[in-house]
Amino acid sequence: MLQALYLGGFGYYSPYYMDSYLLILVIPAFIFSIIASIRVKTVYNKMARRFASNGMTGAQAAAEVLRYYGIINVQIKSVPGKLTDHYNPKTNTIGLSESVYSGSSVADIGIACHEAGHAAQYANSYLPIVIRNMILPVANIGSFAGIPLAILGFVLQWQGLVTLGLALYAAICVFQLVTLPVEINASRRAMKVISETGILPTEEEKSGAKSVLFAAAMTYIAALAVSLANLLRFIALFGNRRR
Repeated sequence: MLQALYLGGFGYYSPYYMDSYLLILVIPAFIFSIIASIRVKTVYNKMARRFASNGMTGAQAAAEVLRYYGIINVQIKSVPGKLTDHYNPKTNTIGLSESVYSGSSVADIGIACHEAGHAAQYANSYLPIVIRNMILPVANIGSFAGIPLAILGFVLQWQGLVTLGLALYAAICVFQLVTLPVEINASRRAMKVISETGILPTEEEKSGAKSVLFAAAMTYIAALAVSLANLLRFIALFGNRRR
């Protein structure tokens, strides 16, 4: 049975009170994230069945993007798994999942060119990606320690610890916020090369690649929305308990 509990100087705490923030803030953001996830899978599956008319593979497309930006020190390799595609700036390698590496679908080429777009960002010292890398260590700490520290400070009635915990958790939101222009810019770089070099010859193919990248971008927006909703929820909860 749910009961209100008295927490010292913080007053009464009711699970129903907490649920009001959950319903208003977190659940709508979570639903949006589910929709974005379903959307990206749907678009990807559709474009994975539509193949480039010139037969170019993902690996070849990524190499074309690198050539376009004059990048000669980045290797392209196949990595195991599905949708494990990434760019590793430490090793200067673009890792493409096996299906994307050798595949010639519109989805494969869009993803491969996007990862090559990240390599171009590092080559050009793109400012948002520099800022994101600076924030990453703090965001990593916030992902596992932020809320536990805030809760501990709440229980101990130590406001400084609550503030520290929420600040660390807020770093996750800042990281995700900076990630948005990074991902969008990588896709723009990819589409620029696709359009200007004929990686995907037809307008229909170009539109398909763009839809894949746009759907993927929506998942980053959804992740930011969920993090912000949770941050606002905890700020509201802890703030109300102090009064």
